[in-house]
Amino acid sequence: MDNIPAILKVDSGGLPVSWIHWHTAVTLYARELVRWEAGDERFLIRGGINARTGLQSSCRIGSIIAVADRSRRHARGVPLLTNRTLFQRDRNLCLYCGQQFAAHLLTRDHVMPASRGGASVWENCVTACRHCNQRKDDRTPEEANMRLLAVPYIPNLAEYLILSNRRILADQMEFLLAHANRRRRA
Repeated sequence: MDNIPAILKVDSGGLPVSWIHWHTAVTLYARELVRWEAGDERFLIRGGINARTGLQSSCRIGSIIAVADRSRRHARGVPLLTNRTLFQRDRNLCLYCGQQFAAHLLTRDHVMPASRGGASVWENCVTACRHCNQRKDDRTPEEANMRLLAVPYIPNLAEYLILSNRRILADQMEFLLAHANRRRRA
């Protein structure tokens, strides 16, 4: 059962909330907290044998499940900024020279340098190759005469969930893309 991908948890209104492990999904089904399912994929989870009846327990879970409770993990609305998700947001492109690089050759650049009070937040961080980051140094893009190729932005929760999972099923991706801001993905 290690090959079961993450399950997409959504609220009862259909808004994406988080990725959950299949163990958690089974618990939600057992507690009768799953309100509805979406997507095509279903997974059969087999449990233990009942000593009294001799029958094996099982639970069929969907790849996208809606629950009544709302996760508070993303209540503040701003997803966690990590280098991996930043690089994925920027599609592994250096936002100064426009070249694409492997993740290990990329760095996080602060548009307003951290040494000058620039915060490590989505709107102030971009992906940069090592060369461009060193060239920009402790300056703003304007001071370094290096134009940004895109404006940094905060991904919405659906976009963040796409960025944070490397193994998304087709039905989950279709569901999340319907909730992502198409203007920013272009």
